[in-house]
Amino acid sequence: MALLPHGVAYSAFTGIVDSMPATERWLSQLAGVFTDERAYNQALSGGDSMIYRVTNIEENTGEGQLHYGLGVLMPGRVGDEYFMTRGHIHAWRPAAELYICHRGQGIMLLQDEQTGECTAADLTPAQLVYVPGHCAHRTINTGSDPLIYWGILTWEAGHDYDYILQNPFKKVVIQTESGPVVMEREQYLQRLVGAAG
Repeated sequence: MALLPHGVAYSAFTGIVDSMPATERWLSQLAGVFTDERAYNQALSGGDSMIYRVTNIEENTGEGQLHYGLGVLMPGRVGDEYFMTRGHIHAWRPAAELYICHRGQGIMLLQDEQTGECTAADLTPAQLVYVPGHCAHRTINTGSDPLIYWGILTWEAGHDYDYILQNPFKKVVIQTESGPVVMEREQYLQRLVGAAG
């Protein structure tokens, strides 16, 4: 088993981890993520842009080991919806995860796989978000700065991204004149149909 050094240098302001490559996710890779498909296609026609990146530190595997990743989610919107991650549920369903925010203003959607209940939690430098097992989760940047956060999870957890495409979150986070609002997805879809008609 290879061991990482005790210290890993990173910037809580830029979200860069020294000497570690990051995985970038671009708008063109997020088909099916945004509820407003028309707004998504319109945004994409204006050019591709990097929505978020994650630097994963996963060298240590085996019983008792942790994996962790530093995420940077850019500010912006597609239509009324704020930039967000694809979201995932863990491949090993019992695995929990802890999110620690360093910078920015965001919301995390959590959806219980077993009950279908969907809730929202603030993700700010003053808040930690605990994601229990059997819970899909998605990070959303509701601020004007990059949202920078650590996700810490057991090495067995893995990521199941297809689950989200087959089981969309029941809530969305949209911009309104009074700020971010968490809304039922079906209600938002009806609103989009009304706006298009």
